[in-house]
Amino acid sequence: MFRRILIGLIAALVVGLAAFAALAWRPEIAPIAPPAASAFAPELVARGEALAGAGYCATCHTTKGGKPYAGGYAMQTGFGIIYSTNITPDPKTGIGAWSEEAFRRAMQEGVTRSGSHLFPAFPYDHFTKLSDADVSALYAYLMTRAPVEAAPRANTIPFPLNIRPLQAGWKLLFFRSGRFEALPDRGPEWNRGAYLAEGISHCGACHTPRNLLGAEERSQAYAGALIDNWLAPPLTKANPSPAPWSQEELFAYLRKGVSRLHGTSAGAMSPVVHDGLAKLPDADLHALAVYFADVDDAEARAGEAAPAIQWALAANRRGVGEPYDATSRFYTAACASCHYNGGDGLNPLRPDLALNSAANLHDPTNLIRVILFGIGAKEGAPGVVMPGFAQGFSDADVARIAAYLRATRTRRPPWPDLEQKVAAIRAVRQPD
Repeated sequence: MFRRILIGLIAALVVGLAAFAALAWRPEIAPIAPPAASAFAPELVARGEALAGAGYCATCHTTKGGKPYAGGYAMQTGFGIIYSTNITPDPKTGIGAWSEEAFRRAMQEGVTRSGSHLFPAFPYDHFTKLSDADVSALYAYLMTRAPVEAAPRANTIPFPLNIRPLQAGWKLLFFRSGRFEALPDRGPEWNRGAYLAEGISHCGACHTPRNLLGAEERSQAYAGALIDNWLAPPLTKANPSPAPWSQEELFAYLRKGVSRLHGTSAGAMSPVVHDGLAKLPDADLHALAVYFADVDDAEARAGEAAPAIQWALAANRRGVGEPYDATSRFYTAACASCHYNGGDGLNPLRPDLALNSAANLHDPTNLIRVILFGIGAKEGAPGVVMPGFAQGFSDADVARIAAYLRATRTRRPPWPDLEQKVAAIRAVRQPD
């Protein structure tokens, strides 16, 4: 009896392994000679350039100081570091030998020309929604870039997670291939925004929390997540900013990197605005604003904005420079000259900290990072610099400022263990 059971188990295992191997196997697509740049229509290349911007291709496939699209950018994951690959048309180390069919399979199915499965750090779970026409435009743009010979860096994903065929199991659990389907009860502008957000711009890749296997929690879409040592805030009505993200505020932020009622782009969001979405026309940014204003339920919450502004302007005058309050004097000396708005209203170049998203989030990470490391001239509002205080302020100083802002500029509970949080953020700073 035991022998029969053992034989049955072994047979079941063999059959299961064979079935999984059949599931995981993908054929190699034959290599091609790199096509000449003149083979692609200029208008197709131009369209691909805009899409590559919207997909932040250069941001993720260019290492600091490296050649554009030559790869090597380190992506920190919960399983180790994954380095982006060379997507220039170099035939040896890039995608020069890839046909459009091979490129389309990688974008929409997450499989390389050789048949190897891609890790989901490459967001093919979003790119699968792209139309064939947009994939063709992206291919035309990338195949007309300057080829760069740059061998891939070795990832640090440990065994057995680094076994590529196992990604077929991940796909079976979490990946559904298919093009974007417009919702007939929504207008064309909303659907265009949804296509961009859910597809090429893959907004959920940063703004949606992930499960233990690294897949987005679809039931918590746009609920916010920690990414690259920054907190990507919720894009739903759960966002704690006092004023809702209206269509107007969203468009201004996505176009210029600054919002009158929420602050400026920083950290991982800065290249999204200034290097990526800058390639898109205003019509596409309006479409994104329409889509996310709906996600945020901004229209129904429009009445919240005016009371929030009035409360913020009153908070600006509350306790600033009080002679009996050492922390108030400290804040006045370090911050108030730039972050003060008077009774005449709000100046977007002087971000109001009572309305600022960073001061209202449940986690102080974003506020602490900005106080420590500042915002460069190319990150937020064009030409406006927020100096970093990491050299001049101790951890206790930064914690005092953060606690003061939380207490006087918001109506939210205090953040715990601020000084320890400051020390941890200072210690693990990554180059921005």
